[in-house]
Amino acid sequence: MINGLDLKQAVISGSNNICGQKLYINDLNIFPVPDGDTGTNMSMTTTAAAEALKDVDSDNAGAVAKAVASAMLRGARGNSGVILSLIFRGFSQGLKDKTEVDGKDLVEALGKGVDEAYKAVTKPTEGTILTVARVGYEGGLKIIDKETDVVAVWQAVCDSAYNALQQTPELLPVLKKAGVVDAGGQGLLTIFDGMLTYFRDGVVVECQNNNTQEELDSFKSTVAEFDEVINFTYCTEFIVGRDPEIATDPNELRMFLETIGDCVVVVNDEDIIKVHVHTEQPGDALKKGLEYGQLLTVKVENMREQHKNAKKNSGADKEKAPERLEPQTPTEEIGFVAVAAGDGLTTLFKDLGCANVVSGGQSMNPSTDDIYEAIMATPAKTVMVFPNNKNIIMAAQQTVPMVKDRKVIIVPTRTIPQGMTAILSYDPELSPESNKEMMSDAVKHVATGQVTFAARNSEFGKQKIKEGEIIALENGKLTITEKTPVKAVVKLAKSMIDHDTSFVTLIYGKDTSEEDAQEALEALQDKFGSRVDISLVNGGQPIYYFIMSVE
Repeated sequence: MINGLDLKQAVISGSNNICGQKLYINDLNIFPVPDGDTGTNMSMTTTAAAEALKDVDSDNAGAVAKAVASAMLRGARGNSGVILSLIFRGFSQGLKDKTEVDGKDLVEALGKGVDEAYKAVTKPTEGTILTVARVGYEGGLKIIDKETDVVAVWQAVCDSAYNALQQTPELLPVLKKAGVVDAGGQGLLTIFDGMLTYFRDGVVVECQNNNTQEELDSFKSTVAEFDEVINFTYCTEFIVGRDPEIATDPNELRMFLETIGDCVVVVNDEDIIKVHVHTEQPGDALKKGLEYGQLLTVKVENMREQHKNAKKNSGADKEKAPERLEPQTPTEEIGFVAVAAGDGLTTLFKDLGCANVVSGGQSMNPSTDDIYEAIMATPAKTVMVFPNNKNIIMAAQQTVPMVKDRKVIIVPTRTIPQGMTAILSYDPELSPESNKEMMSDAVKHVATGQVTFAARNSEFGKQKIKEGEIIALENGKLTITEKTPVKAVVKLAKSMIDHDTSFVTLIYGKDTSEEDAQEALEALQDKFGSRVDISLVNGGQPIYYFIMSVE
């Protein structure tokens, strides 16, 4: 039998294990386009759980599992991170109210997690993380009638998951051709193996922090977010276990906290209220929180002292992280939130009417909590969210049950041009649901071209792709390799523009000079300008030299 403290150490061990191996898992990605990198997304998701567990000292396995699930949900990045968080959410449901658990409990809980993950994916694909999770569960299920020892059962889970992982190339030919196993499945097995190390040996896998500088910057402490001015001394965070007999609205807690501080974030569900506030009166904040139930965790930090130390250690000239968005009371009928990277695209979406734009996109998948924060900072009774990337849609969808005081509608836009078209299609005379249907139909008529570079050596069909080579994608499908971005976008336009095309928008990125952008525009105008309206926009986006919208 194990209790909550054992489960806590096992999850931390699993998180440390994938953090140490994430670069290897990233290298299993077979598509040459720079992407969200599975290992990075999954490690950042588990890191959110490991950080949350630092404040959890309960010996109740159910309570620990619940804390893990909640933190993973909010920290989930990319599709692989969201699926991982769903597996642990079901796992948490299976361990509810259990102080101690055996191997049978763990397997049955894992089964609930597998069900959660499969139900969340519209068209589950075998040969992926889903298969590895399911077969791992089935392996454990086979022995629990005879064996309930945690080590023996979890070893069976890991062995079966490993065997399933080795079979993923047989289920997905593209993996077999590349000579690799599924990256998401490898990530899940790495986490399970890390947990087994603690169950079996009582040893937590050491954290081998090989984060890139960009990742480290994204995980800066609270003090680093406010480099110039600290208005209040104490960063106060606590979690309240909600008393079911207390019907007080958590929004009243948020409004009170706003009178004594700033950077207020109040996240609540049926069981807990999670609070973050900067204030000079942490005691008053805690006292108010007690009106809603018992305090489960409390953390109070002196930001002024931390700020002094941070400046000594890291220097004062680093780029500041963006400030957290403050929640707003919903007063307007409708509001938009979009995901985009680059100053130009951010400005463009705000000009189109977006109240908030979440920084992110390809290779920089925002977390569920990032999107949730932007939704809560949008003062509207209905908030429509445009993810603008296929790897962000699932993270956005997880915010829907998290938001209690306004309605959230996710419009599943997969590219920046689709997001632009969807917003431009909005009709204030229609209901939000009707608008979603109309927007979803409108984006079907938008073709998207993208010019970027190959992030890794690869092979598609008979075409060999070298790392660093300029590549172009037509609606997500790699079609062109060229020596320069300008040549690639011109060739791409010739492939995409036909007699039915009316509008083309060419968006150039931060690594494209104005001279190259003008050269590309002039080439397109010479070829198609007599019959197609062509416009040029400075998007400032990373990764993509050009993004082209064809309608």
